[in-house]
Amino acid sequence: MERKRAVWGCAAIAATCIGTALLSAASDPLADLKSAESSIESRNFSAAASAADSLVKRLPRLADYAAWISASAQFGLTNYPAVEQALEPVFKQSPASPLTAKAYLLEAQAALLKGVPAEAVELLRKNYAALTQPQGDLLLAQAFAASGDQVSAAIYYQHDYYGYPTSSEAATAGAELARLRTSMGANYPPSLPNAMLARALKLLDAGQIKKARQELEALIPQLGGADRDLAKVGLGVADYDAEETAAAHRYLTSLSSLAPEADAERLYYVLQCARRLNNQEEVDQTLDQLAHLYPASEWRLKALMAAANRYLTSNQMDAYEPLYRACYETFPKAPEAANCHWRVAWGHYLRRRPDAADLLRADLRLFPSSESASAAMYFLGRLAEDAHDPGAARAYYAEIDREYPNQYYATLARDQMAKVGPAPPSPQVIEFLRNISFSKRSRVEDFKPGPAAAARIERAKLLQQAGLNDWADQELRFGAKAGEQPYLLALQLASFSSAKPDQALHYIKAYAGGYLYVPLDSAPRQFWTFAFPLPYRTEVESFSKQNGLDPFLMAALIRQESEFNPKAVSKTGARGLAQIQPATGRELSRRLKVTAYSAAGLFQPGLNLQLGTYYLKSLLGQVGGREDAALAAYDAGLSRVRAWLTWGDFREPAEFIESIPFTETRGYVQGILRNADIYRRLYGANKGASPAR
Repeated sequence: MERKRAVWGCAAIAATCIGTALLSAASDPLADLKSAESSIESRNFSAAASAADSLVKRLPRLADYAAWISASAQFGLTNYPAVEQALEPVFKQSPASPLTAKAYLLEAQAALLKGVPAEAVELLRKNYAALTQPQGDLLLAQAFAASGDQVSAAIYYQHDYYGYPTSSEAATAGAELARLRTSMGANYPPSLPNAMLARALKLLDAGQIKKARQELEALIPQLGGADRDLAKVGLGVADYDAEETAAAHRYLTSLSSLAPEADAERLYYVLQCARRLNNQEEVDQTLDQLAHLYPASEWRLKALMAAANRYLTSNQMDAYEPLYRACYETFPKAPEAANCHWRVAWGHYLRRRPDAADLLRADLRLFPSSESASAAMYFLGRLAEDAHDPGAARAYYAEIDREYPNQYYATLARDQMAKVGPAPPSPQVIEFLRNISFSKRSRVEDFKPGPAAAARIERAKLLQQAGLNDWADQELRFGAKAGEQPYLLALQLASFSSAKPDQALHYIKAYAGGYLYVPLDSAPRQFWTFAFPLPYRTEVESFSKQNGLDPFLMAALIRQESEFNPKAVSKTGARGLAQIQPATGRELSRRLKVTAYSAAGLFQPGLNLQLGTYYLKSLLGQVGGREDAALAAYDAGLSRVRAWLTWGDFREPAEFIESIPFTETRGYVQGILRNADIYRRLYGANKGASPAR
């Protein structure tokens, strides 16, 4: 009887084992992939290894992800010899796997830990261009150290220590360099002076002023020549960055007999100190010194821009024009040259100077790729209208509509084309524009997936189905960065985040960077509704109606302020959809008799929209109902806007907006008005040009 029970027991166990095997064979491989990944996260490497081994074959389209889990599990189990073979599918993946760079590092770590550092060195050097930094250099240094090549180890530790001073790898490298310096003695490879100086200056740029100052003080006795002089000036810059302006000024003016580059930088910061100290006479004297001593120095260019921009903010055209002219005449290839020329051209247009048209045409010829190109054409069109030449005006406006279909000036150009009527475009203007070397931009994006993009999308969908959303996003981001139909992959990324409109919008901006140059009817409607979302539409429309606002203008403002992230917090502490400052919110709540107000309540979409729409209404009331001025006040403050409104006889809103001296505020207002136009075309009753279906 006992024997019979034992036989039945064995049979039952066998049946259970067979059933488990059948269940495993029939289980969802995507669910198993997620389970294996979770096992890695929980450091249950045995479970991850047993699941991942079979997944490489069961999930051929995601073999690299399964292989990564398998290799990570083997690494966690200290089975280092198995890591290299496990990673093979990662390197064979086509299109290339996003895991490739990580896989090289993991394989190299395994080689180190199994005692063959030479293999790690060979692998890392062979694939150096693909490595992520500074992790790659740190591992390569460790591999050289383990193989007994201390000199090479020190060199690669120096790469991290000096090249990435704010990273955690730099701290590790610094400790290792201190050890090697002691153990190697005279054989230690000396650090290059410019590398040591570059580290200190990078710390300064990163805002680590105290540490940068300490390193600069320690470096000065070790350096010679131009490097020492740059370090000396760096100490003054540290004081300036720390807002110790008087100390910085005293120190910088005390320096003498410096190398040209260091002296030019010194003079620039002397000028900046004088500007802070409101010593205009010294600012002008320093500009003259730079022009005389270092006319082609980038520090002179920076000084010209700093001085000119200050005059611009106080509307002193006679003072800023010669500085901007010096900028674009002396530095015509510098990125700043285009803006300098535009400031001069715009000043002449606004003051109705007779040479304004010539300057605007010169702006197009000299800087056809600049952000001012559409503005130059628009105001040339307005001058043509003043001259009763509708054909010339139409030619300029039509060019804007074609080249910049979703930009601010395109909305104005379309309105003006309707006003000038059906006049035939001027052949002379068409010929002039034909000879302008505008940037080549894609006007139509292909949203039909090619082989690489199709593979990315399929793999991403499988990963999302498995619940591996971060990996799904990573797959698409990797493909977009590699240029595999980035607009299409951005659309797919956005669709994965459709429940989070702000994230979807972020993906469109990040991976379809030139999307505003694509006509509305050249991309699917879904692409545009991700780029210009309208969540909380009921609340936006309701509160806008209460306050007599255009709901599309309010939606446009929210997109510009928070990208529809209800939890957004700005650097200055503004909160929520409409970015209300807590103190402003308290005052608005008092006026609206909102009880139990708290700053945390600004994260509630309803309250934030109630306050934001009321605030915009109040600003409109204080600037005579002018949308352009109210929007500028929303960003830069009412007192500034009241001053700017006195700067000219503005014949249309575009003239006031273009005269706003703050680049950020000018772009802010233009962006909102552009957004509002697109929102009307997408969601309004009369949609105009409809997006592709």
